Amino acid sequence: MKPMTALLGFILLAATLTVSAEEAGLRLVPAPAKRLDVESLQRGARNFVNYCFNCHSAQYMRYNRLTDLAISEQAIRDNLMFATDKLGSTMTAAMSKADATAWFGAPPPDLSVEARIRGVDWLYSYLLGFYRDEKTVTGWNNLVFNNVSMPHVLWKLSGVQRLVETEFEEEGKAEAAAIAAKGLALAERINDHKYVVKTLAQDEPGTLPPVEYKAFVADLVNFLDYVSEPVRNERINIGIGVLIYLGVLLIFAYALKRAYWKDVH
Repeated sequence: MKPMTALLGFILLAATLTVSAEEAGLRLVPAPAKRLDVESLQRGARNFVNYCFNCHSAQYMRYNRLTDLAISEQAIRDNLMFATDKLGSTMTAAMSKADATAWFGAPPPDLSVEARIRGVDWLYSYLLGFYRDEKTVTGWNNLVFNNVSMPHVLWKLSGVQRLVETEFEEEGKAEAAAIAAKGLALAERINDHKYVVKTLAQDEPGTLPPVEYKAFVADLVNFLDYVSEPVRNERINIGIGVLIYLGVLLIFAYALKRAYWKDVH
């Protein structure tokens, strides 16, 4: 009974976390992640190594597994391997935990299974949710993760966003405004008679237009989703092949049925 009890407890915990997120009034942006888009995964691997790998590891992912994304071993060595010279090594960041703790207060999390823990929508919204906040140590804050210690390392690409707060006296109007924003929004209660909806607005442009920056983030999230469970792509491809096989078999089975029953009908 112990495994069943543990499973039930996990399900209840997951349900509680989901309800808590909904009660917080946070509206995430759906991530346009496509696990089977090899070109997107290749770009995501490039983005991860160039912008995330200085601090974040993916210690359960080996470099040679990237060959599954149609990246040659030589291309991996030349463009993606900066912390080791062994193709079979795991993707471990060069920054030590001691240095990370001294600089950021805590070591940056490993991103191997972050997509499975948080979900792709959360990751996508998080990377789109940074805004300028002079009250924080880094000068940045995040609409999805308030008072996050991570600086906005992609700000030159995205540009600078500012926080926009709109107050309402009715909860229904606040929720309607959050929905009408058609993007990342957070509806919060200030007191019994006042609510606020927080959204973001572009303050300074980045080197990438908003559409291209969102595509950049989508590729990165797509790669993180792949890293969290690489074998899932194989299961999806096998499943598609099985469905095609069953579809063809159904045609022959139906033709055989008509041949057997033609004299009856």
